[in-house]
Amino acid sequence: MKENKLGVMPISKLIWNMSLPIIASMLVQALYNIVDSVFVSMVNEQSLTAVSLAFPAQQLMIGLATGTAVGVNALMGRALGAKQQERADRVAINGVFLALLGFVLCAVLGLTLSDVFFRAQTQVDEIVALGDSYLRIVTGCSFAVFGQVMFERLLQGTGRSIYSMYTQGLGAIINLILDPVFIFVFRLGVAGAAIATVIGQCCACALAIHFNLTKNHDIHLHFRGFRPDWRIIGSIYAIGLPSVIMMAIGSVMTFLMNKILIVYHAAHETAATVFGIYFKLNSFIFMPVFGLNNGVVPIVAYNYGAQNRSRLTEAIRRSVIYASCIMLFGMVIFLTVPGLLLSIFNASSNMLKVGVPCLRIICLSFSFAGACIALGSSFQALGKSVYSMINSIVRQLIFLIPAAYLLARYGASVGNSDLVWWSYPIAEIASLIMTLIFFRRVYRTLIAPLPLHGAE
Repeated sequence: MKENKLGVMPISKLIWNMSLPIIASMLVQALYNIVDSVFVSMVNEQSLTAVSLAFPAQQLMIGLATGTAVGVNALMGRALGAKQQERADRVAINGVFLALLGFVLCAVLGLTLSDVFFRAQTQVDEIVALGDSYLRIVTGCSFAVFGQVMFERLLQGTGRSIYSMYTQGLGAIINLILDPVFIFVFRLGVAGAAIATVIGQCCACALAIHFNLTKNHDIHLHFRGFRPDWRIIGSIYAIGLPSVIMMAIGSVMTFLMNKILIVYHAAHETAATVFGIYFKLNSFIFMPVFGLNNGVVPIVAYNYGAQNRSRLTEAIRRSVIYASCIMLFGMVIFLTVPGLLLSIFNASSNMLKVGVPCLRIICLSFSFAGACIALGSSFQALGKSVYSMINSIVRQLIFLIPAAYLLARYGASVGNSDLVWWSYPIAEIASLIMTLIFFRRVYRTLIAPLPLHGAE
């Protein structure tokens, strides 16, 4: 039997071999996110605000998709590493079933609660109407994003991440082409942006399915006579549910942060818009790091299944170094040219006044975030993603939101609304400390007992 490259290729080469296609596809995705918002900003600021306020709901939907896929990816990687072919196939098939269930849930919630969601953030009728039309479309057609994420992770989990680059690239390019057509030519505004997004996701999903059926020979997707395996589903969510919860916590954090900014920041809705722009811009920095770690997860999972401590620890060590370097590079960019970054979105003078200090202060947290993300991915690969979940809850709900609330109120009383942005560096320092404590425990209990060079 030909040995899987996850177990034999030199680690540094393997990380980039696995990660570069994912990083490239995620950079294309980040470009799409920015260009999508740029087109929307050309309509008016209210449209950009509506899309920004919709972000927490989209984040929650994508979090459910990616969290489920993380569990599938890690469980399948371990099965392949242990040469358990039948189990790997059953994990993959049940993962596709869970993606379908996720779509049904998000479609029902999006179509019934969209208006309530926007009313909870703002009472500006125009923003509510625009956001409602956008969110109903992207959630009602979310079968595409759930399918795309799941089938791409099946490719990544077997070492074929190059194909996920093609699928994400196709979806993003189609979206970029269709955005101006639906927004301006057909004059559909934010609804047009949502339609273009869904069409791009459908194309990417179709291509990902094609690649799995024709190129992915390490797993076999046969659905005839399928019955859900609840034991495998339980194992998938034992790994993936903490990741889902982390994304849900991120969604709640963004929602609450928007509320804090609209109530206490001197610029109100403009501050929430700037906060949304920050998330679009930081995707150019965070997406490569997430892509790097998406490539590392199957490496760690496979070598844990193969009981190879030296390869496992080398993969974790290098991922921390590479992720930290990317984040430091991003911090330098945000510190030096924040005004130029904001001008991409047709920023008014008021948006620049709010946005420049926002970017410069928040980006200081980047210097701590790289190691947190890299080690968090190793927790997922080793089946200890509950540590990442606890860390995310503490970081965002125990440190970030309370700090933002207190700083925003104090800033409003002394006439310095920029104080609210310091909540990010404060929360990230706390997150790094917790991550290191958890990793020390994981190393002692799971990694150190492994044979240095694998089971004989």
